[in-house]
Amino acid sequence: MTHVWLRAESKPREQRTALTPTFAKQLIDAGFRLTVEDSPQNPIPIADYEAAGCQIAAAHSWESTAPDDAFILGLKELDPTGRPLHHRHIHFAHVYKEQSGWYHTLQRFTAGGGKLYDLEYLVDERGRRIAAFGHWAGFAGAALALLGWAGQQQGRQPILPLIEARPSQAALVEDVRTALGSVEHSPSMLIIGALGRSGRGAVSLCEQVGIQATKWDLAETERGGPFVEALQHDLLLNCVFVQQSVPPFVTREMLAEPGRRLSLICDVSCDPYGEYNPLPIYDRCTTFDDPALRLIEGDRPLDLVAIDHLPSLLPIESSEDFCGQLMPHLLQLQNPAQGVWQRALDLFLKKSQLASSFVQES
Repeated sequence: MTHVWLRAESKPREQRTALTPTFAKQLIDAGFRLTVEDSPQNPIPIADYEAAGCQIAAAHSWESTAPDDAFILGLKELDPTGRPLHHRHIHFAHVYKEQSGWYHTLQRFTAGGGKLYDLEYLVDERGRRIAAFGHWAGFAGAALALLGWAGQQQGRQPILPLIEARPSQAALVEDVRTALGSVEHSPSMLIIGALGRSGRGAVSLCEQVGIQATKWDLAETERGGPFVEALQHDLLLNCVFVQQSVPPFVTREMLAEPGRRLSLICDVSCDPYGEYNPLPIYDRCTTFDDPALRLIEGDRPLDLVAIDHLPSLLPIESSEDFCGQLMPHLLQLQNPAQGVWQRALDLFLKKSQLASSFVQES
């Protein structure tokens, strides 16, 4: 019997879940064994998982309690300890673009004999991702950008207060409409990557609150950055999923131009720790507790929002959507030596060898 163990998230304010009760029951009905950790961060009551037929375990108990052959399912990366990992893990690890500490994480799997099936790299035979939170990342990113811009226009500092998850998409849209109604004019927004998952989500939010965004995608960006046009908008949203080094979209030198209109950047893609970052103007993420980073002070301030788990702003809707995309492939875990799982394992083995070589050369 294939055993899936849904672990509690350890990232602060990460309220999404990789498996909701509806889809957990589908796995159980298909012959899986399901264990769910009782997590205070999961907005779904643990009783709903119990009613679906799941076994319940204490939060963060997987390391000492889960059977060796279990798949440990989560969303965000594990705590950065040095302990070897011996289970099969499914989550977003954020290590394949050589982000900070990438080789240490992969070495933990090598040391323990564990395996990683990175959710970001579950792809079909044509290399397309089979499940992503992109729509909700773009939707939430556009919302926070507009809320932050409104706060900026009103002279608030910080421009965004501590962020709390919203109960629904409708509630978030109403919050943005209210904020925009408190300022004298509508902002101009440029969305780069507007035809992708995240970009379409950002466009959807803008349309629902009455903002006509300028939409860029491959045709507008194929010449390569920097893009001086970005300076003539109030807001810039980066929604591009970058998998290789590209010329920067904007630079610090550009931002110092006296004619700059741009006053807020939201990096939905949010990857400041690797070499693929198309916005090399910052070096750390912002958080729900501290959402905006002021890059330029003075009469023409510039703020940045770069939260790496934006869909947590709408945890229930984004989780249900993601689980629905992932579910057909979770059912294939009874034979992981095929399809998306084998491709993900092959990539893990390749990256692990690279990490070992990096350590030896260092």
